[in-house]
Amino acid sequence: MVATVLFTSLVLFLILNVPVGIAIGLASAAAALAAEALSPNYISQQLIAGTDSFPIMAIPLFILAGDLMGAGGVSRRILDVANVFFGRVTGGLAIVTVAVCMFFAAVSGSGPATVAAVGSMVIPTMLEKGYSKSFTLALVATAGSIGVIIPPSIPMVIFGVATGTSISNMFMAGIVPGFLIGFALMGWSYIYAKKAGIAGIEGNFDCRVAAKLMWEAKWALLNPVIILGGIYAGIFTPTEAAAVAAVYALLCGLVFYREISFSQLLKTVARSCSTTGTTMVILGCATAFAKILTIEQIPVQVADLMTTISDNPIIILMIINVLLLFVGCVMDTTPAILVLSPILFPVATSMGVDPIHFGIIMVVNLAIGFITPPLGINLFVAARVGNAQLGTVVRGIIPFVAIMIVLLLIISYIPPVSIGIFSLLGR
Repeated sequence: MVATVLFTSLVLFLILNVPVGIAIGLASAAAALAAEALSPNYISQQLIAGTDSFPIMAIPLFILAGDLMGAGGVSRRILDVANVFFGRVTGGLAIVTVAVCMFFAAVSGSGPATVAAVGSMVIPTMLEKGYSKSFTLALVATAGSIGVIIPPSIPMVIFGVATGTSISNMFMAGIVPGFLIGFALMGWSYIYAKKAGIAGIEGNFDCRVAAKLMWEAKWALLNPVIILGGIYAGIFTPTEAAAVAAVYALLCGLVFYREISFSQLLKTVARSCSTTGTTMVILGCATAFAKILTIEQIPVQVADLMTTISDNPIIILMIINVLLLFVGCVMDTTPAILVLSPILFPVATSMGVDPIHFGIIMVVNLAIGFITPPLGINLFVAARVGNAQLGTVVRGIIPFVAIMIVLLLIISYIPPVSIGIFSLLGR
C-alpha cells in the first residue's frame, strides 16, 4: 500500500510538471501519511538529516569552484594551451574542445558547468572553421558530460553519501573511464573532420609560443594537480579538496588573472547559491524517499524480482543499464542517484558486482542522460550557448549517444577499466 502511494504520487507529480525535488518530497509525504509507523514530522526530520553530512559540503563548494573558474579566465587559458598542442591535427579544434572539457571536468565536477564554460569560447570559432552547427553543439554537450566522470564529480559524491561507498575510491575509479570516453570523442572528431575536409590550424609548432602560453596558464594548469594530488596523497579529504578548489579558483580570478570584478563575483556567488539551493532541496527530499523505500523493504523485493528473472550477473547488469538509460532520459542525475541507488545497489552487490564498479556504471549511465532528450540538460545548455534550437543539437547527438553506449557496455562488462587501477596501486 505504502509503496503504491509512493510511486503513484511521484509519477503523478512529475506528469503535472512539479519540480523534481518538490515532487519527491510530496510523494514521500503522501507515503508517510499512508504508513501508520511514520509520524507526520518524518519528512521535515529527513530534510534536515539528508543535508546534515560532512561529505555533502563538497557539493556547494565544487559548484562554486566551477562557476568561479568559468568567470575567472581559467577555462580560456586552458583552451589556448590545448590549441597550441592539438590545433594542427585534422579536426584539431574539435579535439581541443574535448581536451578542454576533460581538463575543466577535473576542476568543476559538473557537466552543465563544463558545457557553459567551454561552449561559450569554442562554438563561434568551430562554426567559423566549417564545422556544422549540429555537430559542434552535440560535441560540446557530449564532451561536457565527461565532467561527471573524471574526478572530482558531484554525482560521485552523492553516490558515495547515498551508499556509504568511499568517495576517494570513486574518484580514482573514474579516471580511466573518463579518459577512455574523451579519447573516443577525439577519434570521432578526427573521422568527422576528415570526411568534411576540415583541416587543423595552419603553421608549424613553435616551442616558444607553447612555453609562453603554458607559463601564462600555469595557475590554471596547477588547479587539478593541487585538488586531485591532495586527495590521493591523503593531504585532505574530497570535501576539504572542494574548499581548496573554491579558494584557489577565487585566487585565480581575483589575484592571479584579475578578471573577476566585484560585481561579477557577486553574480557568480548568487548563481552558485541558486544551484546549491535546488540541489539541497532534492537531497533532503530524496533522503526521506530512500528511507521509506528501506522501511518498506522495496530494495529487497526488487532484488528478489530480478533474481527470479535471471541469476546471471550479465543479464542483471543489462537490465540495470537499460533501466538507468531510461531514467536518465526523464530524471536529473542527483534525484536519480538518490532514488535508485538504494534499490539497485543491493541488487548489484548481491550479484558479486564490486560497489565501486557499480558506482561508475551508474554515473556513466546517468552521464548519458545529460545528452538524451527529453530532459538532457547538456542539450539545453549547448543550445542556449550556441543560440540554436534544441532540434539542431538533437540532430547531431545520435552518433555521440551510440559511442557512449558502446563505452558503457565496455565499462560494465570489463571491470578492470574502472577498478583495475586499484590492482596497479596494490590496493
